[in-house]
Amino acid sequence: MATPIDHEKETQAAKLRGSLLEFTRYFFEYITGRQFIISVPTCRESHHITCCRALTAVRRLEVLREIINLPPGCGKSTLASMWAAWGWASYPDSNYLYISYSHELAAKHTAFIRSIVASKMYRYLFDVELDPDSRAKDAFKTTAGGSIKAFGSGGAITGQDAGLPGLNRFTGGVILDDAHKPDEAHSDTIRQGVINNYDETIRQRCRGVNVPIVYIGQRVHEADLTDFFLSGKDVDVWHATILKGLDEAGNALYPEMMPKEKLLALQEKSPYVFASQYQQNPLPAGGGLFKPEWFVLLDEEPLCHTTFITADTAETNKSWNDATVFSFWGVYEIETMGRKTGEIGLHWIDCMEIRIEPKDLKETFMDFYANCVRYPKPPLMAAIEKKSTGVTLVSVLQELRGMQIRQIERTIASGGKTQRFLEIQPFIASKRISFSRNAKHRESCISHMSKITANETHRHDDIADTLSDAIRIALIEKTIYSNDNKEVERKLILENMNQSLQRKIRARTALYGGHSQKTY
Repeated sequence: MATPIDHEKETQAAKLRGSLLEFTRYFFEYITGRQFIISVPTCRESHHITCCRALTAVRRLEVLREIINLPPGCGKSTLASMWAAWGWASYPDSNYLYISYSHELAAKHTAFIRSIVASKMYRYLFDVELDPDSRAKDAFKTTAGGSIKAFGSGGAITGQDAGLPGLNRFTGGVILDDAHKPDEAHSDTIRQGVINNYDETIRQRCRGVNVPIVYIGQRVHEADLTDFFLSGKDVDVWHATILKGLDEAGNALYPEMMPKEKLLALQEKSPYVFASQYQQNPLPAGGGLFKPEWFVLLDEEPLCHTTFITADTAETNKSWNDATVFSFWGVYEIETMGRKTGEIGLHWIDCMEIRIEPKDLKETFMDFYANCVRYPKPPLMAAIEKKSTGVTLVSVLQELRGMQIRQIERTIASGGKTQRFLEIQPFIASKRISFSRNAKHRESCISHMSKITANETHRHDDIADTLSDAIRIALIEKTIYSNDNKEVERKLILENMNQSLQRKIRARTALYGGHSQKTY
């Protein structure tokens, strides 16, 4: 006797098989318990609809090489994961390779795919089962012979297959989801390694002429993988779906997550990140990261609550190498038109750039320090980079009374120079670094900072290193307070609270005409 047809099941399955967007909405809520929010931008199509249309064209084999560039936070990894699960709903024998900039990230996405395919509703609607002997989250199979495996874009992918040979239907494909890690993209070696791995290995993993490759992610550098595809350097011809955070009319792509106001603030305070990751149009890497007008010139010295020194020591006195630099900093609360803002600023009180022999380092530092202690607020701490000459200087200064000596260690985790400079760009663009207008070091420091580039084509970055360390200590980690000046921080907080209370009292007084509010 024939099994009766479940018409309700077939109708629902057909609806979800026929629309990636509907499939995504349904299973996102089913798996996460949260509604999938489809963007509703002004005067432009929802990016979710645009991306689903592009991915549908790939599933239909109308496009075999597709680039989708869109800003962070737009759900690109969710769509890529859903696309793989959606493909299995119709073709459970499909083979996928899921590749991200790290194996761990790719495995996170394949684990999400597994949770969808292994769900009771997915199995019920599409009659697709996972192989019970395939339990890993980064590599698993269906009972129909389909598979998915996670890899890092810079790692070995030899011996792995995407798709099936000799078929004129969809059989899976390669998913490249953010092949570049943003904080590594400025390393020519790492970035080119990802491109070479694609060119020499990943492309060859397609088992048939009808096996597609999808690259979905944000731009991170003018010479990234997207540039390799679009510049004609690749043997394949790529179709591109490029979506900007702000369109020509100033409308936000995903206003529910990143409204126009936030994008404009990002454009002003972090232009490099905005241009590349949000507008998909990376600035030339040789362009300056810091604009001279971002540095504030004060007619009067601000009231600094605490001061400290940062030092970047050179290994040699040769003129073509970086110099030894000592910078003296004051931490103060920024005021606007006589009103305290509650925002902390850094005042660049003094700076010395000199090329000396390592043996003269201590004496030179002590001369600089002697000038600093004459300041109304003598320095509490000196931060010195941990390298051979820096370690030597630290060792001879350890016994200096009344001064904390802190070593700054550069590690892989702390990122390269470009990443550190990009990290401080928003603080400088927010005009939180100031000089006294008549300071003797003002012009040389600002000129030096205006020459710092993202691709490290600038000659020297010694002064910039001392600024980078100062911003990290005072504005990012705020350890100049927590380690050395708790009382100052407490007073600042209390003073801000008192000012806020006084403003509320004045506003209430104005509202009720100087009379107390009656309670009924």
